[in-house]
Amino acid sequence: MLWKSRYAMTSSTRTFITQPPRDLAGWRACFDAAQLPVLASTARFLEDWRLTEDAADAHSLAETLATDPLMMLKLLAHVAELRRGREGSEPETATEALVMLGITPFFRAFGPQPVAEEWLAQDEAALAGFTEVLRRSHRAANFAIGFAVHRLDHDAAVIHEAALLHDFAELLLWLHAPSLALEIQHRQRADPTLRSAAVQREVLGIELVDLQHALMQAWRLPGLLVRITDNHAPAAAQGGHMQLRNVLLAIRVARHSAHGWDNAALPDDVRDIAEMLHLSVDATKRLLIDIETE
Repeated sequence: MLWKSRYAMTSSTRTFITQPPRDLAGWRACFDAAQLPVLASTARFLEDWRLTEDAADAHSLAETLATDPLMMLKLLAHVAELRRGREGSEPETATEALVMLGITPFFRAFGPQPVAEEWLAQDEAALAGFTEVLRRSHRAANFAIGFAVHRLDHDAAVIHEAALLHDFAELLLWLHAPSLALEIQHRQRADPTLRSAAVQREVLGIELVDLQHALMQAWRLPGLLVRITDNHAPAAAQGGHMQLRNVLLAIRVARHSAHGWDNAALPDDVRDIAEMLHLSVDATKRLLIDIETE
């Protein structure tokens, strides 16, 4: 049985998007970072910590918040809004955001949270689609930080965060427009050769990667995070080409190994990861299995 939040909206009280807005601006207007639900585990965790707030610290809170892409979006967007017009460095990780915000202001800003799983509790297919994207995001984040640590990248925590958030627009689509998300899923399962971008344009009128980039800019998410998740930006303009490559390869291998390690695309993934990490193919295979089983 799902844990129930006292303040969570259920699918019976939600108004879902059933017809796509006319353009990207219309889609962007459908989403408010402050109103996003969080995972049931996060909502429960926050209420447990609220009872012992004095014992909470930024690191312990961040360990759980950093596994929930929805909560990460809410936290980073909230801190960005508070910092509007201010100069100085921006927080790039959950820990930095919590340190900047403070523990008591955090709990004051984030009361009992709506629960994502409850929104879709009456639509098993949509909940399964949401859960599949979430699982892929967690696996991608684990691969990404594993690669970053091997590369001795000092921004490993941000790379982990970027991989975790890489598909957040797809999570939002399942939550807010489950019928449209299911239509995309059905079309791709009927014709596996369909490219995701093409079917998204057909069903939604936009590509999710463009919606995601627009939301990240609208919510003023950290610049480094935006740069290393912008698939469309020229590599030379990234200033973090290797970090972007790290994230994209983690996403690729997470997608292709989602249902096992016999996908025909995986040899190319392994070869590219081996090149990035300066490892042999066999050593790279062992590293991937080690990361998967950690």
